[in-house]
Amino acid sequence: QVQLVESGGGLVQAGGSLRLSCAASARTFDYYAIGWLRQAPGKEREGIVCHSSSGANAWYGDSVKGRFANSRDHSKNSVYLQMNSLTPEDTAIYYCAKCWAGVNGYEYEDWGQGTQVTVSS
Repeated sequence: QVQLVESGGGLVQAGGSLRLSCAASARTFDYYAIGWLRQAPGKEREGIVCHSSSGANAWYGDSVKGRFANSRDHSKNSVYLQMNSLTPEDTAIYYCAKCWAGVNGYEYEDWGQGTQVTVSS
């Protein structure tokens, strides 16, 4: 089982950028697609990224496409989410997790404790 720990959240003004990190505990990290999901106050969790185990392919949700970019560093068992052009609607707790393409969209499991991102207007 892979344990994931997110970091890098914080407070940023609208239009700004943040880079989130996700560190995995196990070498088996290499075998899993890893992605990100987020949960805004009063809303359900929303999957926003799923990045293949090889790093060659990544899916982005419509709400973040063109603004967010995910990368994987296998040497550090880590993934990074670069978030640009942030808006108050991006305010949420962000989680990294194992992911896969399900019948009704991307699914996630084993997410960490999350990191808070707050975007002020």
